[in-house]
This record gives sequence, C-alpha cells and structure tokens, in this order.
Amino acid sequence: MTARRFLQVNVFSADPLGGNPLAVVVDAAGLSTDRMQRLARWTNLSETAFLLPPSSEEADYRVRIFTPTAELPFAGHPTLGTAHALLATGGTPRTPGRLVQECGAGAVALRDDGGRWAFAGPPLVRYEPPTDEIRGRVTAALGLTREQVLDASWVDNGPGWLGLRLDSAETVRGVVPDYPALGGLDVGIVGAIDGAGSGEPAFEVRAFMDTGDEDPVTGSLNASLGRWLRDLGVAPSSYVAAQGAALGRTGRIHISEDDGEIWVAGEVTTVVDGTIDLEGGER
Repeated sequence: MTARRFLQVNVFSADPLGGNPLAVVVDAAGLSTDRMQRLARWTNLSETAFLLPPSSEEADYRVRIFTPTAELPFAGHPTLGTAHALLATGGTPRTPGRLVQECGAGAVALRDDGGRWAFAGPPLVRYEPPTDEIRGRVTAALGLTREQVLDASWVDNGPGWLGLRLDSAETVRGVVPDYPALGGLDVGIVGAIDGAGSGEPAFEVRAFMDTGDEDPVTGSLNASLGRWLRDLGVAPSSYVAAQGAALGRTGRIHISEDDGEIWVAGEVTTVVDGTIDLEGGER
C-alpha cells in the first residue's frame, strides 16, 4: 500500500462545518490525471485539489483542481485550502508571509493577511454588460422583477460568471432558481445588507452553478464581484461578504483592494487529517 497524506479542510468559516469543504492530496506526484479525476468523483465535493512540486522557480507549489466531472484552471476556495494544507503539513514559503501558487491559470499570488491567507483575484477575461435577452432570461429564471435587478455584468475570471446586483440582501436570500431556465450559465447574485456595522457582513452573495447546484461559498465569484462593486462605487475598499445562509452555512469572505488589486481572504480549518491509498486499483 502506498499511503499519501490527505486532508479535508473547511474554507471561509471558523466553524469546521460552516464553510466550503475541500479535499487535498498533499503529495500527488505520480498520480495520473485519470486517477485524480476518479478521486474527485469519489469525494463528490465541489473541488478536490492535488499538491505537486512546482515547475516554475518562482512558485512555491503547483496545484491541480478537479470537480467531480472536470479539471479547473483556477478556483478560489481550493487556492486558500491548498495553501493551508501545504503549510499545515510542513511546507514553508520561500518568502515569509508570501506564497506563489502555480495552477492552470498561471501564477497566483497569496499573502498573509492578518492571520488569514488571501489570494489576488485573477484578471477578468470578460467584463461587460450582458445582452438584454440574457439579462431578461436570467432575471426570469431567478424569479425576479426588472426593478429588483439594479445592475448586471459578465464578471468572468475563468469560470464564466455572470453577476447580478440586486436591490437588497433580503431579495438575494429569497431567490429560488429555475436551473434549466438559466441555460447552463454560472450566475452570482449580490445584495447590500442594510445597517451592517464595522466588521459585519456588508453584502449577501449566492452562486448558482451550471451543474444545477448552489455553491456554499465561492472565492472566484467574490473576487470578481469585489472588482465590479468597487468599480460601481457601491463598496468600500475593504468589506466582508456573507455566503451560504441558504444552505445552512456561515461563509465569510474578506475582500480588500490594495493598489488596484482585489484580495480575497478567509478562515481555513483542518477537519480531517490522515492518509489515503490510491494505488490499489492500479496494481
């Protein structure tokens, strides 16, 4: 039996069961792509990550990220969760307080953000209003009126996000999506929370995936929403977003802007720490 270190961590919540879980195989060198995909299907989590030696001298580590059905070039909560797993199992940054992750989308910078790790949001590859037809179709599929949708924009930093800014957090919480009517789109919605005090969540966020599922807490979406809300002038330079309430989760995403860069931070907690044997079926 060949045992590899295996962690399951919780991202974006101090509650071990409150955020978004991630499985991480810490020493994944030698695993085939097929084996990685099969494990991701077996864990049945939104993502499973595989830590590998970097191929770039600038990177601290390389990661491959899989959903149960496909490999992703980048995803937010696996980025924070993998960095946590690396450090929790003895990895050390080349530069104190900094990490560089190598992934399918290229190099991703991370930094220690007051005890939480934060990643720099990737650039938006599509950032423009949707057509009236798409805006109308998505509005109807979410059971919303035209008046409840204040703004809409593609905020795609890789996964293909379409963002809608709604008139309130209450409206966000009340949405019941018609997934077939969304037509395979990944849609994120956000609404301001009235009366939020310092350090309290200022926005409520939800993410509806093309798989017909709602994601508990979504790093990539919050990164792109952070850029969009700042550009609209409706968000401060740093704020906290809440996500996951509709699924019984307590996700908290810390967004900050520094020299034009959007940084996404969150708590990460190790929930399962052990080993896994993935070679048995290949012998």
